Amino acid sequence: MRTTAEAINEIEGYLLWEEEKRKAGERAREFTAGIPWLTDSQRADLEHRYAVDQLAVSRTYLRRIAARSTELRTEYEAVYQALRRRAALWCVVCGAVWAAAVLVLR
Repeated sequence: MRTTAEAINEIEGYLLWEEEKRKAGERAREFTAGIPWLTDSQRADLEHRYAVDQLAVSRTYLRRIAARSTELRTEYEAVYQALRRRAALWCVVCGAVWAAAVLVLR
């Protein structure tokens, strides 16, 4: 069973991809607008090919970004754990010094 966060991530991903498809179609229409001598069928074919190419490029970039995000998360989690251990150690050391000072000053 999926968690709420996973469902939200899936919905967000869907919406982002739908927006990317819309933008690819828009870029394709802008591209073919500069070529006035195309017939309607040629324009439609070129727009389709252009949009498909744009989506392939977008998919490649998104996969690359997702992979790098995973790498960074792993690195940051390791650093975070090291910092937590260091902070805990400092708390123990400070507590021991404080306890020793209390005992000495009694």
